[in-house]
Amino acid sequence: MSDTRSGTAEIRTFPLATWTQTRRDIVRQLRQVPGARWQALTAAVLLAIGAWCTVSVPRLLGRIVDIVNDNGSDGDLWRTAGLMVGAAVLAGITDGAGYFLLARLCERLLANLREEMVGTALGLPMHRVEDAGTGDVVSRSTDDVAQVSAAVMEVLPALTNAAFVIAATAVSLVTVDWRFLAVVVLVAPVYWFAAKAYLRRAPALFAAERASMGLRARRVLEAIHGRRTVRAFRMEQDMHDRIGEASWQVMTNAVGANRVMVVLLNRMLGAELVMIGSAVVLGFFLVDQGIVGVGAVTGAALMIIRVRGPLQQIMRVLDAAQSGYASLARIVGVTVDPPRPVPDAGAPAPRGEVELRDVNFRYGQDADPDSWAVADVTFRIAPGRTVALVGASGAGKTTVATLLAGLREPVSGSVTVDGVPVTALSDAERAARLALVSQEVHVFSGQLRDDLLLAAPSATDEQLWSALVAVGADGWVSRLADGLDTEVGSRGVIPDPVVAQQLALARILLRDPKVVVLDEATAEAGSAGAQALEDAARTVTEGRTALTVAHRLDQARAADEIMVMEDGRIVERGPHDELVAAGGRYAELWSVWSRGR
Repeated sequence: MSDTRSGTAEIRTFPLATWTQTRRDIVRQLRQVPGARWQALTAAVLLAIGAWCTVSVPRLLGRIVDIVNDNGSDGDLWRTAGLMVGAAVLAGITDGAGYFLLARLCERLLANLREEMVGTALGLPMHRVEDAGTGDVVSRSTDDVAQVSAAVMEVLPALTNAAFVIAATAVSLVTVDWRFLAVVVLVAPVYWFAAKAYLRRAPALFAAERASMGLRARRVLEAIHGRRTVRAFRMEQDMHDRIGEASWQVMTNAVGANRVMVVLLNRMLGAELVMIGSAVVLGFFLVDQGIVGVGAVTGAALMIIRVRGPLQQIMRVLDAAQSGYASLARIVGVTVDPPRPVPDAGAPAPRGEVELRDVNFRYGQDADPDSWAVADVTFRIAPGRTVALVGASGAGKTTVATLLAGLREPVSGSVTVDGVPVTALSDAERAARLALVSQEVHVFSGQLRDDLLLAAPSATDEQLWSALVAVGADGWVSRLADGLDTEVGSRGVIPDPVVAQQLALARILLRDPKVVVLDEATAEAGSAGAQALEDAARTVTEGRTALTVAHRLDQARAADEIMVMEDGRIVERGPHDELVAAGGRYAELWSVWSRGR
């Protein structure tokens, strides 16, 4: 992970890919595109033809000058003019076709890169994504992909066209007089050193610009996702200032990059002045000495003037190329260390036995070695039993839940399900045993049926309705005009939080795992649907091994065993009545809860 600093804050982000890593990944992606080699070769041939036709236009114009100067026939004049028009039309057709093939190939490649990046991010351990921030992932999959796409459409056609036109111009100038080519060659070092000076400073500036855009996206997403907290604590101005600070960094970095580009353009103007002036003086000398005719000199001068365009294109697209490469390195940077597939562990048939033994865990590699989020946690849940975790915020309850779900790995100790370390289970083995439902659930965009089928792709409509009835969501669904065919999510009907939680619990029933982890999954029970949500949670845990992070002590009271956590440790455990009678920490919590009720 790389670091981005803002003031005294340190943000850990996904790394940037090196040039070697980026090149290797692009080659690998190209090999996966059907017919990529032939598409690229065809595009190159078409662009080469277009470049030759483009260079032929000024040559033919010079021939017209000679025809007029020598009082040539009208037939020669019209034939030459027709050839010039035909060359211009053919140049347009071949260039357009070549650009189309090249753009289609590059967009296909970019789509594959984006899919692989998002797929990699989804498969990464949760702590890596959290450390980098969802804003960094979103920025790379949106802003950076858009930047690379724009660079592909702007840079590749410009570079390929410029390369072919310069090559064709060099050949044509030699056929007129080699000294015209010498003019271009002598001025080339000016462009070379200008580009070298630009490339020495620009990459770091563009990388900083892209990183600051990622930081801005992260802060905007934090403000949007945490808007309730922001409003509750009157933090609107603070969040506004944080986003403004990040936006100012984006602007500052962009201005720095553009300043370097302006210097480059000024050096280019000087080089062009020298090149065109030298061509005019050379042409006058050659005509005066009778070495070449006026028409040939006119054609050569027009070709040199024309070559300014490709040279300017190369220099100017360096700006977009650097920005595009910086974005490409950020995209590939997510995939350079992909999650390695976990093979089947040979786990026995699911039975729902859970055990944590001497588990210790802390957040961050640089954290205080003595600062544990979870310390010396040991417990076992027999198949079919329900255990509730209670305690104040920050006690370590959610961390224990994520450790059991396999989303985090303990620093020491073991977390096993059915006698197998949970992190050693393959995706298929884990899905057959474990399911986690948190307070923050998501309803995916699309038909409601498809949202439910994510948990059980082969489920019938009858099974879907059965799950909805079990969690109490059937009434809401039956009121929808299109029932299971209703579009839900961000592009359709957005269910209220209670219904969204019920749909998440319905997916658990359809998946039918042996172990269920409910991380404050009924926190919305303070709303109008309290009882319905509590009933849905009881239905889901019935007959299954369950670990419940209890937001409401009513839910904890119904568990077979309660564990009280403080400072990452289990300080009390036992049934509800025994803990209340013991007069310890749980009794205090229950007393406060009861008075609040």
